[in-house]
Amino acid sequence: MAPPILKLDDIQLSFGGTPLLAGAGLQVEPGDRICLVGRNGSGKSTLMKIAAGIVEAQSGEVFRHPSSTIRYLEQAPDFDGYSTVQAYAEAGLGPGDDPYRVTYLLEHLGLTGQEDPTRLSGGEARRAALARVLAPEPDILMLDEPTNHLDLPTIEWLEGELSKSRSALVLISHDRRFLEKISTATVWLDRGQSRRLNRGFAHFEEWRDQVLEEEEIEQHKLGRQIEREEHWLRYGVTARRKRNMRRLGNLQALRANYRGHKGPQGTIQASATEGKESGKLVIEADKIIKTYGDRSIVAPFSIRVHRGDCIGLIGPNGAGKTTLLKMLTGQLAPDEGVVKLGTNLEIAVLDQKREDLNPEDTLAHYLTDGRGENLLVNGEQKHVTGYMKDFLFQPEQARTPIRNLSGGERARLMLARIMAKPSNLLILDEPTNDLDIETLDLLQEIVAGYTGTVILVSHDRDFLDRTVTSTIAPANPDAPDGRWIEYAGGYSDMLAQRKGVEDERKRVEKAEKAKAQEASGGKPAGSANSKGKLSFKQKFALENLPKEMEKAEKEIAAREAKMADPKLFTKDPATFNKLAAEMEKLRADVTRMEEEWLELEMLREELEG
Repeated sequence: MAPPILKLDDIQLSFGGTPLLAGAGLQVEPGDRICLVGRNGSGKSTLMKIAAGIVEAQSGEVFRHPSSTIRYLEQAPDFDGYSTVQAYAEAGLGPGDDPYRVTYLLEHLGLTGQEDPTRLSGGEARRAALARVLAPEPDILMLDEPTNHLDLPTIEWLEGELSKSRSALVLISHDRRFLEKISTATVWLDRGQSRRLNRGFAHFEEWRDQVLEEEEIEQHKLGRQIEREEHWLRYGVTARRKRNMRRLGNLQALRANYRGHKGPQGTIQASATEGKESGKLVIEADKIIKTYGDRSIVAPFSIRVHRGDCIGLIGPNGAGKTTLLKMLTGQLAPDEGVVKLGTNLEIAVLDQKREDLNPEDTLAHYLTDGRGENLLVNGEQKHVTGYMKDFLFQPEQARTPIRNLSGGERARLMLARIMAKPSNLLILDEPTNDLDIETLDLLQEIVAGYTGTVILVSHDRDFLDRTVTSTIAPANPDAPDGRWIEYAGGYSDMLAQRKGVEDERKRVEKAEKAKAQEASGGKPAGSANSKGKLSFKQKFALENLPKEMEKAEKEIAAREAKMADPKLFTKDPATFNKLAAEMEKLRADVTRMEEEWLELEMLREELEG
């Protein structure tokens, strides 16, 4: 095992007397790909800043190998003193680093390098900061929420870039799919202390639940031990007073340990406040068009959104997602076409830019709209501090200005407000930004259980796969041209459908190419034999393939009939899965036989003139 290039041990840090880190640690070896996970406010970013040398711990040991280089991705980059993005990114290079890396990275991140840093959007600022930390190829790369404000193509490019990187990685992210693809080890920061699992994030949640279950069992055992000791002291032999005093001291220590145990942070208790039922047809768009100058943002696009639908809207930054969303919700009129909104709509909006937040408002004032100390949630009056506790805010935070909240706390606060507002149409624009994994789980449950209609914009692939019933995406994601397509299912379903369309296009192109060769007197490459006629093997295949295909189709139909039994999966999931796997193989065989027969038939026609 290689010696560590970074080691933090027994790190202690408190804010205002409240311990944030109480014995936390982190060890990084060459080649490590560590994801740092924990609830919002658990100290993940603080621990990473201590590791990077930006924040100093109150106590504990910090070792950084003298020859190793560290780069830390800032949440809020400081562009002061830089006239262009190129200059800002190049300032991160060391003496022996390749300056071309900056140009390469900026190009792949969609920046020219000549942008004015003072005019960058949130997404552009994040891309510039990524170029600055990636360019030097440091020994340790620390990335705090690297996917925030990035679109899906850029996230997938970043995954590929990090997979090729020789740097040791320490990552903080809410993006499950990103962590699953990159990480090989997990450090869980919980109640000020850290635990390490030498497996990637895909195994984290099962491990976390097991740890918490074992902890609960140990607390139960401790409680029983205290009961036994108390019983002995009350009713046991009292002849040896010294022994009793010692056991009394042990009991007091056990009680202190039991009382001092700090359980895991609670989970958010919330559900959306649903308004009256909307009409069955919520939105109908018929051939809507939107252009800006010569650029087409939405080409003729039509859709019918029904009550209960959950629609995901995805695409590269700048493709026109927000424009399309505003058109569908009636906030922006199309240049051509018609949008009809259904009846009885009550719309609640979660804005990506958090523009609804006034930094000078207190939490209580924001949640109640300044209307006293109570708010109406699902038809019941609730005191604001009680409602705040449902979203893991402390009662003493009621008078705290919003400007003092972290990004995750602001996201939770906006979620609390939108959940209290009666609605039957939820518009969620990048709802997953800054949320921890547990809050994401809750949001998924809320969206999945919502009886109204949901339209959400997101770059979180896992969230899309778990929630949406259909996905709207650009027809040409590499170069959006205003054409949008609705796919059934989530993000992974969309990819599968696109692959199917692409495979079909290639098959048609291959067939057309063969026909063109035939028309020009040529022969498909490698298809004709030297005698100018079909071989015995080819003739046999041409005659027997239709029979084989018919046989396979019957076998598929037989399996479909068995799987149509709605009780089969519940009664015998193993048989159900076996039948599904057999059907998939049979369908692949039929496709292969069809293509082979088509090629042989075209060859036969060519040879027969």
